[in-house]
Amino acid sequence: MRKSDPDIPAQPSVQVLERMFTLIDVLASREEAISLKEISERTGLHPSTAHRILNDLAIGRFVDRPESGSYRLGMRLLELGNLVKARLSVRDAALTPMRNLHKQIQQPVNLSVRQGDEIVYVERAYSERSGMQVVRAIGGRAPLHLTSTGKLFLAVEDPQRVRAYATRTGLPGHTHNSITQLPVLERELAKARQYGMARDNEELELGVRCMAAGVFDDQGKLVAGLSISAPADRLDEGWLPKLQATAREISTALGYQEGSTPPMGLGN
Repeated sequence: MRKSDPDIPAQPSVQVLERMFTLIDVLASREEAISLKEISERTGLHPSTAHRILNDLAIGRFVDRPESGSYRLGMRLLELGNLVKARLSVRDAALTPMRNLHKQIQQPVNLSVRQGDEIVYVERAYSERSGMQVVRAIGGRAPLHLTSTGKLFLAVEDPQRVRAYATRTGLPGHTHNSITQLPVLERELAKARQYGMARDNEELELGVRCMAAGVFDDQGKLVAGLSISAPADRLDEGWLPKLQATAREISTALGYQEGSTPPMGLGN
């Protein structure tokens, strides 16, 4: 008889792991503690089997026992989750989806975040064949009210903060299309909230138009904007669904759950 390879886990160990994951999934489905009887019924495991595995998980703080016979997820899972979250980078999560989107549309794709009263470009996907005269440099900055992504960030602010931004900056313009009046900006932000996207109609630079969709984290907070830049006469409305799908993909990688409601209706 052939001797088993010590590096290959035995089937019973795999089965225990599968049962452990099943138990954790059941506990994750409820906020309150669940009785052993209900856990057994929902997992199909014999109570003694579920009890043994849950007790082992409790030793490692993966499961808590608030009272005898009931269980809930433990603090160790929170600690591990926070470690994973701390390693998540918007830029890292966005890079591959951005490149894939660029391959589809052959126009520059930008990732921007907010810093104070400006957006900062933190990543881009483009090629020399895109036909753009100017590609936003990584690290470049632009006023919030003149950019599609900046408008997304203003759209999630309350009206008082938007007015404070307008007063603080004076809403300077760069082109004859720039929005320099607060009522016009407020109408633009209302459209961004309604449609879950924002536009730059040659407001930052003549000859260049942009569209942007929001990227959200696991708390539903807007953390970045994904935008497409194109010559004004070549921006294709058919790109919008692709842009929004890519923004959703990045958001999902950051822990955002589909169906959650982003602030102020800025969903994709």
